[in-house]
Amino acid sequence: MNTPADRLTTLEIRAAEQEKTIEELSGQIAEQWKVIERMERKLAALTDRFLELEEQTAPDVPVTKPPHW
Repeated sequence: MNTPADRLTTLEIRAAEQEKTIEELSGQIAEQWKVIERMERKLAALTDRFLELEEQTAPDVPVTKPPHW
């Protein structure tokens, strides 16, 4: 039979394990956010470069970024 002390120990172990998991997930999210930010910067640079190239190949047609950019 579980005593109150055993139940408390079990809960403390679970809380410690959950805290460790939360810290690990937080670290992973932070790393993924850095990757997303780098990808956003690269996409913006590629978009700008694409628009420049498009303007060079069709100088008579104005090229503008869509409203969501």
